[in-house]
Amino acid sequence: MPETTIEEWDAFLSRYPNTHLLQTSSWGELKSAFGWNVVRIVTREAGAQILFKNLPLGLTWAYIPKGPVGENWDDLWPAVEAACRRRRAVFLKVEPDLWERDEDSLQGGAPPAGFRHSPHQIQPARTLVVNIEGTEDQILSRMKQKTRYNIRLSLRKGVVVRPSNDIDSFYELMQITGERDTFGLHSLEYYHRIYSLFAPRGECELLWAEYQEEPLAALMVFGRGNRAWYFYGASSNLHRNRMATYVLQWEAMRWARAQGCTEYDLWGVPDSDFETLEAEFTQRKDGLWGVYRFKRGFGGQLHRAVTPWDRVYRPILYAFYRLWVSSRN
Repeated sequence: MPETTIEEWDAFLSRYPNTHLLQTSSWGELKSAFGWNVVRIVTREAGAQILFKNLPLGLTWAYIPKGPVGENWDDLWPAVEAACRRRRAVFLKVEPDLWERDEDSLQGGAPPAGFRHSPHQIQPARTLVVNIEGTEDQILSRMKQKTRYNIRLSLRKGVVVRPSNDIDSFYELMQITGERDTFGLHSLEYYHRIYSLFAPRGECELLWAEYQEEPLAALMVFGRGNRAWYFYGASSNLHRNRMATYVLQWEAMRWARAQGCTEYDLWGVPDSDFETLEAEFTQRKDGLWGVYRFKRGFGGQLHRAVTPWDRVYRPILYAFYRLWVSSRN
């Protein structure tokens, strides 16, 4: 049974420096602190970090976020299935680290034998990915004119961006944002844990935007290999005319460039095609529509992840899961 230690998993990932953040051992350690059991499997040319969530009656459900990793997934699936059956998984969900445009790539976008397309996506289906290659002037030139203007306006109005490790204050700002924009938060302990896992490895920075030492906005940016991700952000209700969130994103991109990243993933926009997004974003405010107007200005390319795959082990219980998913839509 090719289940590995953290050290063996990290050694395996060293061969794949552009692996998605959600397949790193640090992400597994984060999730293990909040109710998940983590199993890491490596075969000759592929590997997967699997998260197991306990269910009643000794059952589990299994999840591979943004994986597997490597070059021969067919060789990996028997070991993954054995791990799932040993842990009495109802089903396994796989969200591959593939865009729809990559469906003709080596691994392909179609489900492997024994899998089916899933009705339920956990990570955002669509996102905007900003190209941060070239000079800073070239990156700015690819943004919308209004976004460039707001970045420069923020600097002229005295907004300063600096790194910080003040997670408690960041969480207070997140609470303000959550109440204003009606979205859920993780716990304070979650943000402490994620920062303590990734920041010492140089894979995370907490950035604050301030005016006269008063915090206006903050975000956590993550970087690994050639990619960076904007996962968590917050802003106060004060001095909103100073456009602090714009210069904050710009400084996060500059941090990512310093780490060697060439892409900056804004992580989540509505799951609609480009024409629909552009036609409706001025009228819609629900869900991720409220942030699309802001994110679109940074000049990112719209991408959609391939549809997740489910491997079903207990069909009757899986049918209840399908009903639950349908009731939420």
